[in-house]
Amino acid sequence: MKLVVPVKLLPTPEQAVMLTATLHTSNAAATELAAHAQSQKSRSRAALQRDHYFSVKAAGLSAQPALHVIRKVADAYKTRAANLKAGNYGPSGDRRRERIESTPVRFRPDAAQPFDDRCLSWQLDAQTVSIWTVHGRMKNLRYTGSDEQLKTLAQYREGETDLVHRGGMWFLYASCEIPVPDPITPQGWMGVDLGVANVATTNTGYRAAGRGLRRHRERQRTLRLKLQAKGTKSAKRVLKRQRWRAADVNHRISKRIVAEARRTGHGIGLETLTGIRDRVRLCKPQRAALHSWSFAQLAGFIEYKAFLAGVPVVFVDAAHTSQTCRKCGYVDRKNRPRQSEFCCRSCRFVEHADVNASHNIAARAAQAWERGAQSAAPTPS
Repeated sequence: MKLVVPVKLLPTPEQAVMLTATLHTSNAAATELAAHAQSQKSRSRAALQRDHYFSVKAAGLSAQPALHVIRKVADAYKTRAANLKAGNYGPSGDRRRERIESTPVRFRPDAAQPFDDRCLSWQLDAQTVSIWTVHGRMKNLRYTGSDEQLKTLAQYREGETDLVHRGGMWFLYASCEIPVPDPITPQGWMGVDLGVANVATTNTGYRAAGRGLRRHRERQRTLRLKLQAKGTKSAKRVLKRQRWRAADVNHRISKRIVAEARRTGHGIGLETLTGIRDRVRLCKPQRAALHSWSFAQLAGFIEYKAFLAGVPVVFVDAAHTSQTCRKCGYVDRKNRPRQSEFCCRSCRFVEHADVNASHNIAARAAQAWERGAQSAAPTPS
């Protein structure tokens, strides 16, 4: 399985200037090539390399970086064609779709640039790299990372590495080929209920979020509305940092859930999120909270971390899990008088509503596993 490991570069001011010039030159060449591809309607990698290889090199690039620029342009047009075909830019005849179709692809001056082993070499013991730049080969460029990142990099690095400039800092995103352990045979199931008040609740006693994160999300939502209305560059930078914060929270939640499942020998049951925003009926403030959190990202993080740990994951239909009594199976909307309370009107069983739902998800996951719906750890999307 391919995994991207980021490490932080520690360039000197002179080295940072060389890296900046390399990104700007590469992306300027890519933008110019994309304009030619748009006008000539020649967007395949082979056609671009045949017609424009020497002109891309003349922009100040060596042979391998020029090939990477050509491939980056071809891949960008391929991605755009797939989005157009899927209708992500609107239906045929839509003004936005027509504008996108008629506009050449453009690349930001500091967009990421890929490097292969000919352009970038690692000195793992010294924690330095040697990298090609438009001003010549740069040696002894230091990098740092966590112990886990450095260990993974040393053992499994394979393939290309992207040079990334983000938030005033420099990173290398290295591709690693991670061996996947054999999936465990689950001795039980951990159901994970995703919700608004609590981002994630399991039937084993873990509840992620609570009051602190809810208050933070409310403050961020109010700030995001102001920043989106403002629309300045600094406002967009703050919005980007908000997304990083949410992703960090999702990473920590998913890591804890998978670690507990692995330690206890449990599989993980997750609710299918397709159409969650359409089927969930909430008041206006709760609708805003539902739309402001990336539940699909959290589910994706749990899925791929479980895959690496050999923990099986089963997705089940979440319909009525919060209205069904896990003791007697009675289903009624009135079983949930309040958001956090569950009280069965048949057997009088009382429990926290999210915990009750997580038990129902775990039971459905066990049933799906027994039916053979999932026979191994899933391949992440």
